[in-house]
Amino acid sequence: MAPTEPDSEDGCFSAAIPPPRTGLKIVTVVAVALLDADGRILLAQRPEGKTLAGLWEFPGGKLEAGETPEAALIRELHEELAIDIRASCLAPLSFVSHSYESFHLLMPLYVCRQWRGTIRMNEHQNLAWVRAERLRDYPMPPADEPLIPVLQDLL
Repeated sequence: MAPTEPDSEDGCFSAAIPPPRTGLKIVTVVAVALLDADGRILLAQRPEGKTLAGLWEFPGGKLEAGETPEAALIRELHEELAIDIRASCLAPLSFVSHSYESFHLLMPLYVCRQWRGTIRMNEHQNLAWVRAERLRDYPMPPADEPLIPVLQDLL
């Protein structure tokens, strides 16, 4: 594709996305799209008292010092949902790079179709199994939104 003229208003140059900010602390959080046998994705509702409470997100959490993204997901999903996952069941799919007011979030997203145990709500307000085409029906944090079309293309 040929480069566009400087005053052209199409493609990525016309997107209303603010320029990247510098000087923010980078926080790495890892997330997973758990897929059931019907191809639905598990969403978890953030609990009251936490930042962005009430919004829906892909399960996961912050990496601890020296922890790999896969190890963090295994730990977080055991703590939050009472399920066991192996690193070999986690397939990297995409990532998000998003600036919030006080930090910059880097979030790899994995897909997982197999786990052991029965999912329980240990930390979230609610859980929902959602078809990819219905993901936009659930209000999500700004960083999660760019992952919706990626999952819709996959499924």
